[in-house]
Amino acid sequence: MRDMISLALVGIGGYGNSYVSALLDAQPSEQRTFRWTAAIDPSPQSCRRLGEVETRGVRIFRSLEDFYESNRADLVIISTPLHLHARQTCDALAHGSHVLCEKPLCVTPDDAIDMARARDAAGKQVAIGYQWSFSAAIHRLKADIHAGALGRPKRMRCLVLWPRDETYYRRNRWAGAKKDAHGNLVLDSPVNNACAHYLHNLFYLLGPAVDRSDQPARVTAELYRAHPIENYDTAAVRCLTQSGAEILFVVSHATANRRGPVFSCEFERATVDFADSGEGGTITARFNDGTTKSYGSPNDGKWEKLWSSIRAAADNTPPLCGIEAAFAHTRCAWAAQQSMPEIVEFSKSIVRVEGPAGARRTWVDGLENALKECYDQFQLPSETGVAWATPGREVSVAAMSAEAADRKTQD
Repeated sequence: MRDMISLALVGIGGYGNSYVSALLDAQPSEQRTFRWTAAIDPSPQSCRRLGEVETRGVRIFRSLEDFYESNRADLVIISTPLHLHARQTCDALAHGSHVLCEKPLCVTPDDAIDMARARDAAGKQVAIGYQWSFSAAIHRLKADIHAGALGRPKRMRCLVLWPRDETYYRRNRWAGAKKDAHGNLVLDSPVNNACAHYLHNLFYLLGPAVDRSDQPARVTAELYRAHPIENYDTAAVRCLTQSGAEILFVVSHATANRRGPVFSCEFERATVDFADSGEGGTITARFNDGTTKSYGSPNDGKWEKLWSSIRAAADNTPPLCGIEAAFAHTRCAWAAQQSMPEIVEFSKSIVRVEGPAGARRTWVDGLENALKECYDQFQLPSETGVAWATPGREVSVAAMSAEAADRKTQD
């Protein structure tokens, strides 16, 4: 292992501000593992600590192309809008850099195939920043699942209700969009962006290896919107995995109150529960014989994804969460869009808008209770009989993946 690697950060505004702080505030032991040489952003003024970045001697570039004209980096961190992930990852790989790309992996299964091919051609590593996949708590639980200590997995569910106001949807031109201004697919949604961590986590826990996920086989989704956006802000997604487990993911940006993430995983010999209390929460298994086991909080060690990626770049070793592990989420999110391509709008009679102009909150009357019932009963909204619900069609992910592979072969 080399003593220090060179590092470039793409995207220093938005969520990139968090990476800026992690790098600037790193402990001395961590500081000795990297040289932060470049920050890449077309609007660097959006970085809250830009002065400190420049004082640190980090050079500012407007684009990856500008950076690579006369520079290189051992590791490139990509913290940019999701529809840029595939192109920027492939570009960095082509220039000989390892990559840590923020979640989600990309927009389409085709993008994921391109990224994997670019990685293999470059002989480099690509980590995807699902931070729970780098946490000790998740890996302790995953090891017990893989060892059979909990018995066969039966079904898993997760509920995330994170209200968002109009500031969230107006922060950029692609929030809540299906396509950007140039016609490129974005498919921004709570499933594919803000809450992607928690759907990915269910696939990841069931993966057959430490760096793999279980894969979706069949997906049925119901997609709704209350905000004036193009895509959806509320979803219920049911997935049957290749291993035979059933997953239910219920999520919304249009409820009156915040709840979650909460998840529950049922196995033959135990049930594993987690609820974020605002102070971390603890994953706990309750076995059929009455015993319990605590695995700790998945929120501990949030930046292990960064330090682990730095070590992986130095050693050229595979990451705990790479393209293959993250691909399950991309397939499921893509299939969900195919399950209900026309988003259902909530009736204006139950949509509430309140608050000052510029920061108005939009929420649906009764939605929180309805989605909580879906979670509790392991049902989609249309199965509970709620008046506004519309069923989606079942999508075969195997058939969808075969079509993508055929396209890539023809290309």
